[in-house]
Parts: sequence; C-alpha cells; structure tokens
Amino acid sequence: MVDYGLKDRVALITGTNNPQGIGATTALAFAREGAKVALVYKRVFRPFDKTKTDENGADRYYAANAGDTDIVESKLKEMNADYIVLESDISDENAVKAIYSAVLKRFGQIDILVNNAAVDDENGFDTIEKITPKVIDETFAVNVRGSILMTREFINHRGDFGRIVNISTDASQIFAGQITYGASKATLEALTRSIALEVAKYGITVNCVAPGPTQTGWIDADFEKEVIPIIPMGKLIQPDDIAETILFLASEQARMLTGQVVKVSGGHAL
Repeated sequence: MVDYGLKDRVALITGTNNPQGIGATTALAFAREGAKVALVYKRVFRPFDKTKTDENGADRYYAANAGDTDIVESKLKEMNADYIVLESDISDENAVKAIYSAVLKRFGQIDILVNNAAVDDENGFDTIEKITPKVIDETFAVNVRGSILMTREFINHRGDFGRIVNISTDASQIFAGQITYGASKATLEALTRSIALEVAKYGITVNCVAPGPTQTGWIDADFEKEVIPIIPMGKLIQPDDIAETILFLASEQARMLTGQVVKVSGGHAL
C-alpha cells in the first residue's frame, strides 16, 4: 500500500455535502490516510421529487446538494477522523476569510486545498442563444472567483508544505451546451498554470484534475447507456478514481509535479 505522507496534514476541501460526490469522497480518502480534514459546503436548492431519490438521477443529485454533511460526518466519525465542517459561500470574500480563520483556529495550519465546489445552470440557459448575465455571474462567482479567493488565502497562510488541487472537467475546452460552465473550468485550468508559476518559489504545487463523466449520483440508467459508449475504457468514472488522483497530487511523491491538468476520464474528451 502506498504511503502518501499525509498523516497529520490538514486538507481543506470545498463542495462536500453530496455523499456520492467528489468532495465527500476526497475528504474520506484524506481521513483514511491520517489527514485532518476541513469540509466546506453550501446548500444549493433545486426542485426534486423525494420519491425518486433512492436511485441515481437528477432528483437524487439535487437532493444531495440541497442537504448537509450529516452522512459524510457519520463516516468520518466511524473512522475516528479529526475534522471540522463549515457551511459557507466561497464566492464571498469575507466568508472565505472566516473559513480560514476557523480552520486555522482548529488545526493551526492548512497544508492542502482542494477547490472542488462548483455550480452550473440546470435550466438550459447556458448556450450562446439563451445565456443570461445571471447565469454568467453566478457560475463565475463560485467556479472562478471562489477558487481564486480560496487560493489567495491559502497562499497568504502558507506553511512549509503546500498542495493546491483544482477540479475542472475533461470537456472544458469544448463544452457546447454548457458554454459558461465549460469556460469557467477552462479558466480554472489557466489559473492552475499561472498560479503554479507564481507560487513555485514557496515550494507549493498547483495542479488540476479534469474528471470525465463521473457517477456522483446524477447519471441515471438511461443516460449511462448513452455515455458509456463514448468512454473508451467502457465504464463510468467513479468518485474514488478522482479522489485517489488527488491524494497522489497532494503527496510527497508528487513534490515536483506542478502546473498540470490531469484528465481522469477513461479516455473521454482527449
């Protein structure tokens, strides 16, 4: 078994309230490695049918994102993990500063930042013919501004070890049908490279993971049949696949790996 050298490191992860999500899975993976974890989340309320939340699909996904971190916390407690949970809005500068104050007060340091939180538009207004200023502003507020603010505070409170991992999407460069969401993620990839150069002098690495179609609860059986044929490896990506990649990028072994965008997509969108 690989020793990632993460014992007693402090990992701050955003977007953690979906039990099947990348953020929650990553938090559990860090805890498994002996790291202390800080979970940040914001409830996103969208209409859903409670009778359909027992199977994968939009209703389960929307219900999860409208909820809290109770399920994730119960798993962390079973692991005897050292953790803190904060419900907050990373698009707000003062909220970001408060997040860091709370985590530093609890743990005294922050070694790893995972910028996982993201929003998109589910109403079909993210095309060039239908796009609205509201969709543009709300998408970039979280996916770009929030990630930048979280990163700035991480750098300003840096210690002797630093790993930043941003979460993009494998289709960021060409995302017809979700142009603002795709553009926000492409921006995050550009920021990854630029910030990596700025902070290399501190020994901090900055990398990006770009997942392909990942089963975080939103892919129903019908859509699964449609999407699997366009994934060369023939199966959906799982949150664990992303979490394990993040662990490596945060590890001692990845100390000279920076400014990279790693597609974890089974060959999709290469």
